[in-house]
Amino acid sequence: MTKQFLMEIGLEEIPAHIVTPSINQLVEKVTTFLNENRLEFTSIESFSTPRRLAIRVNELADKQTNIEEKAKGPAKRIALDKEGEWSKAALGFARGQQASSDDLFFEDFNGEEYVFVNKFIEGKLAEEVLSTLPKVVKQMTFPVSMHWANYDYKFIRPVHWLVSLLDEAVIPMTLFNVASDRISRGHRFLGKETEIAHAKDYEMALEKEFVMVDAAKRKETIINQIKEIERANSWIIPIDDNLLEEVNNLVEYPTAFIGDFEEQYLNVPSEILITSMKEHQRYFEVLSQTDDLLNHFIGVRNGNEEFIENVAKGNAKVLKARLEDAEFFYQEDVKGSIDSYVEKLKNVTFHEKIGSMFEKMQRVNAISKVIGKHVGLTDAELADLDRASQIYKFDLVTLMVDEFPELQGIIGEKYALLHGEKKEVAQAIREHYLPKSSDSDLPESNIGAVLAISEKIDTLITFFSVGLTPKGSNDPYALRRQAYGIIRIIESKGWTFPVENLHHEIETMINKNEEKFGLHLEETNQSIHTFLMGRMKQWFNGKNIRHDIIEAVIESRQDDLSQMFEVAEILKANATKNDFKPSVESLTRVINLASKADATGSLIVDESLFENESERNLYIAFNEIKDKASTLTLTENFDALKSLNPLIEAYFENTMVMVDDEKIRNNRLVQLREIAQMALSFASLDKLIVK
Repeated sequence: MTKQFLMEIGLEEIPAHIVTPSINQLVEKVTTFLNENRLEFTSIESFSTPRRLAIRVNELADKQTNIEEKAKGPAKRIALDKEGEWSKAALGFARGQQASSDDLFFEDFNGEEYVFVNKFIEGKLAEEVLSTLPKVVKQMTFPVSMHWANYDYKFIRPVHWLVSLLDEAVIPMTLFNVASDRISRGHRFLGKETEIAHAKDYEMALEKEFVMVDAAKRKETIINQIKEIERANSWIIPIDDNLLEEVNNLVEYPTAFIGDFEEQYLNVPSEILITSMKEHQRYFEVLSQTDDLLNHFIGVRNGNEEFIENVAKGNAKVLKARLEDAEFFYQEDVKGSIDSYVEKLKNVTFHEKIGSMFEKMQRVNAISKVIGKHVGLTDAELADLDRASQIYKFDLVTLMVDEFPELQGIIGEKYALLHGEKKEVAQAIREHYLPKSSDSDLPESNIGAVLAISEKIDTLITFFSVGLTPKGSNDPYALRRQAYGIIRIIESKGWTFPVENLHHEIETMINKNEEKFGLHLEETNQSIHTFLMGRMKQWFNGKNIRHDIIEAVIESRQDDLSQMFEVAEILKANATKNDFKPSVESLTRVINLASKADATGSLIVDESLFENESERNLYIAFNEIKDKASTLTLTENFDALKSLNPLIEAYFENTMVMVDDEKIRNNRLVQLREIAQMALSFASLDKLIVK
């Protein structure tokens, strides 16, 4: 017979951003606990509000599954003494298995007899197992935990009540000195304590006390309320998923309402107003049918509709103070020139070991010229890039960015346009921050993409140069994100990007003018290349590329990121073809033998030393491929390498490479080395698993 088990942990208000991760963590830990304790179940439901974390286990077995297994003890020669009696080792084994010597018997195991005992452990009742759940709760981890009262333990917030029901029965347990019961608490102001008669009644009992414990249902309610307001007023109300998640975890009984602010504030750029509403007040903005910002906002109250007009007025009053600040910052900012802000950056430290923000801009300006020319920007684009890279950080010293750091780049674009900068320049200022995460938007313009790459390259090179590299999972300067951003941008643009060559050119250029650029760069080419390859692995894993193909690409002699993307796709596409396995095996054999060649010896194949037609045929065919390799696509080059397979097989069938004659042996190794070098420049094919 199965049952339902409910556990609710009642707490003081949890920070909104921690609610969802916390309930997910609790579900994961309870799932592991039940599996490890052999308590079968079908599903676990989760419930969460700012004041509670709860789980309900459905179709839970009423007892653990029994254990029936055969336990193996010592070998017979150890289990019996000289008189043929049970030895201390055998008797100790029996005691350890909670058995007597009469239960022991011998069986053959891998050609030798061992002592065994049939082991049976009857499962405990679910009540007994579940009573130990608090130890699982205490193992939960949080970004920040707190002590309370005189207790020496800590948790995300103080625990005030604990519900623990197996169907209708209370399971006794204690969590942080709080004993379990069936009493839960309703909404802090609208509800009261409520008695939960049965685990299945949980949601209904709490809803009567103005608490929606189902986070998904609560979120759906908020969405429906906002959509109804949208329909009734013919507005557009964008629902930001992150804001919705936060608001949902701030309330237990949501009621959406309309608030207003004075139209005069619409003279301030909409991005500023929206950010002020979202970040400071957790409001949703309201747009017209033509996507213009209106002087309304949507808030979500933690309560019902009673006195909702007063709530709206109170929220509008608070928002007015925020908007007044934003308006003041905006009006003060536009009085200054871009050049004056750039001048201030000379006194803003980028990093104490690296220099000022102005010096960083100087380096990025130089780097962007190298990258821009390499990727083939037009003269007009290069001119716009030059201007953008000279000023792109100016908004860091504005009052608006000081108040709203999340507006970096966005404000830069707005202010640049106000001061007469070209649209392309302003767009690049905003786009240089992109991407902001592993899956966020990328720069759309070529100028913005080059500026973003240049900014990230400077950050990587300078931090590596002064020894501030990520250690383990610790990456305080987000260098992994910077490197991953470079990879994503290059892939999206399809630009050639030979990492080591460009790195060397940039490093040399900066070190020639240390006074202007603020520091001397140490040699970091290899370490940064290795670091970038680690991020390439991450990118390939996200594209479901086989691990051996990833290794083959990463460890190849290929240095161009864009070609590495293409090679991975070529290998992935070819992996299921009939000719893939034999071709890779042949080329791998060539690579392995070629590694024995003397690197200091002759690099020229001497045809006069050939002893059979197989050598000559392979030589002729490979030279034809080599002569036109530079004009072929990567796919065509790989197909050409595969076409050598029958000739390589014939070669090895008729030719002994490691012969005693040194000249002939070395000549054959040189011939194989040429083929191996071409193969390895495509990918380390010897890393592929084809068996």
